[in-house]
Amino acid sequence: MTIKKKLTQFSFALAGVTLAAAAHAQTVLKFSHTDQAQGARHAAAQIFAKKVEEYTQGRYKVQVFCCSQLGNDPKNVEQLALGGIDFTVTATGTYASQIPSLNLMMMPFIINTYEQGWKFYDESKWLKTQFDKGPAKGFRILATWEAGFRNMTTKDPLNGPDDAKGKKLRTFPNEMMRWQLEAMGFGIQIMPLPEVYLAIQQGAVAGQENPIDTIASNKFYEVAPNVTLTNHVYSPIPVAISEKTWQRLSPADQKAITKAAQEVAPFQRKLIKDNDDKLLDEMTAKGAKVNRKPDIEAFRKSVEPVYAKAREKYGADVDTVLSEAAAVRKAVK
Repeated sequence: MTIKKKLTQFSFALAGVTLAAAAHAQTVLKFSHTDQAQGARHAAAQIFAKKVEEYTQGRYKVQVFCCSQLGNDPKNVEQLALGGIDFTVTATGTYASQIPSLNLMMMPFIINTYEQGWKFYDESKWLKTQFDKGPAKGFRILATWEAGFRNMTTKDPLNGPDDAKGKKLRTFPNEMMRWQLEAMGFGIQIMPLPEVYLAIQQGAVAGQENPIDTIASNKFYEVAPNVTLTNHVYSPIPVAISEKTWQRLSPADQKAITKAAQEVAPFQRKLIKDNDDKLLDEMTAKGAKVNRKPDIEAFRKSVEPVYAKAREKYGADVDTVLSEAAAVRKAVK
């Protein structure tokens, strides 16, 4: 065998060792969420995963688990704090299990448009101080992604609080959401998202409330065909990293992963906002009855006691949030 041929074989072997070492060095990070694979949340998570791998030069690979494979939303936040998973994305109200003041982001009718919501979440000084409590609780908010405004899907028509009386509605475990739905007249049933479709189908609950993208991706309109656009809560979804994971990252990789999360936000915000009418039209074509103009003033009046109840528990923070939200509503129509 010639020296040239031996050198060529050695080069190929060395390249193989180098590639194997690089593959071995790559760290896989788990990203768990509860949305379906066809939902906007999953699309955003997949884009985030590609960006992380690119921006860390392949040192990190994000594996996305959708559809509650690794747990429901409260479980994901719990596992995030413990370091059992590396990322999750969920409603602000779910993080309230660890930072109770975030319940105030679930107060009813404080945000009227997407543009107002984006300004509030990007610029609120109060909210930043709440997010800054995350690392002490075991997680760190990287960016705020989008889910949209929460709306109702029920078996029977729903136009106002009178139609809510005596009906049991599924929601997620959040104190502020429970207060306002009960104030509207509903009975409340807490259950994980994957159980909701069957629960409605079997009559255990009369319906549920969620953003339009979640309603569409989970096909809740099939078993609760009356879709009522109450827009009772603006519900973006902060994406968070486990603090245990964060502390293992180099400063460069911390910066890269934060950049990836923040770059996804405008994409998902536009996707959700632009898709609302399209998804409603698709659901209508499949038999849903969309009530675009329910008696919102009656709903607003029914939940007025919620603000006083919130003040009893959360004190001055309530008026801080209401004041910031009012300023945003005035600045952005």
